Amino acid sequence: AIIFFWKLISIFKYDIAIIRVLEYNIMQVRTQNLQEVFMEFMSAREAADKWGISQRRVAVLCSEQRIKEATMVGNMWIMPSSAQKPIDARSMRYNRTEEKTVKPFLKWAGGKGQLLNEIEYYYPFSSGKITKYVEPFVGGGAVLFDILSKYDLDEIYISDINAELINTYRIIRDDIDALIQMLHTMQNDFIPLDTDNRKAYYMQKRERFNALKINGDEDINIEKAALMVFLNKTCFNGLFRVNKKGLFNVPMGSYKNPMICDENNLRTVSKKLQKVTIVCGDYRESADFIDENTFVYFDPPYRPITDTASFTAYTENSFNDDAQIELAQFVAEMDKKGAKIVISNSDPKNSDADDDFFDNIYSAHKIKRVEATRMINCNSEARGRIKELLISNF
Repeated sequence: AIIFFWKLISIFKYDIAIIRVLEYNIMQVRTQNLQEVFMEFMSAREAADKWGISQRRVAVLCSEQRIKEATMVGNMWIMPSSAQKPIDARSMRYNRTEEKTVKPFLKWAGGKGQLLNEIEYYYPFSSGKITKYVEPFVGGGAVLFDILSKYDLDEIYISDINAELINTYRIIRDDIDALIQMLHTMQNDFIPLDTDNRKAYYMQKRERFNALKINGDEDINIEKAALMVFLNKTCFNGLFRVNKKGLFNVPMGSYKNPMICDENNLRTVSKKLQKVTIVCGDYRESADFIDENTFVYFDPPYRPITDTASFTAYTENSFNDDAQIELAQFVAEMDKKGAKIVISNSDPKNSDADDDFFDNIYSAHKIKRVEATRMINCNSEARGRIKELLISNF
């Protein structure tokens, strides 16, 4: 029987992990039909194909013990061929046919749109225990809006030290009609102009934005938010960069027909933000909100991977190595609270294989290196595929 078994193995080319389990079963149940033994198990890959989900998702379900009799053999999961796909707990809180997908309302340097497929693997909401979400460096909010599109959580907290950015989030939430009216006016004024007149119009709006930024007035926050969106949609590469005086200094881009007022998305964003706590402040202010029921995503200004790649001027404040270390210490404190945490950053090993900065300060956590595309660099040859870090405490 064993010889016949190995001949069948050569025909069907099963993975070695499955072979070992099947061999064990044959030795234990000698009278069982060999072909029936073959059909008893399937791999995570086969289950993924059968159920129409990713192999990674099957592995997660196995690790959560949601697939009956699933077993880890070597470095792979196997399970009975008769196993049924578990009901996805997420579907109970999210109905794709009823919910509208919401996307970031700004282009944002360092935005995480391209890494969402990697980051979403860390979403811990399927168990039902994690009911809160915190993003203390919200930026353009790619992860925030992905979560808002998929989950109905109890509480969400976002923050950033960029006052103009947070003002825009608040105005979209609280004064969407007035904002859309202003943006439509700017779009109708700007689009018909030729290049020279567009530049003049752009510079006028940039100067007005900087005047409001420096001489902040609560009565004109709606105008400042509209200017923030307008400049973002018409400036070079969608950058938000300020000089040492705090003045926005990005030149106009060369878009032929920019979508300055995406009314449908803005109204959807406004609805999604209604229950979101929006704070202008340091990431440490989120501490009181974070507990064992919270998923926290930290996306701080990235550590430069070269001496000349220090684009961190989203605000007048810098985020140097000391600040990165302080953040790591804060992460450790939140870890003790029982929160699920993910941090993203640049990988210094892109330029120096011996640079263990993040490996050292996050040595207590898991570090995964993933591929990303760096699009912003004055030198086109410096753009392209690089490694970034996803660091987690689970």
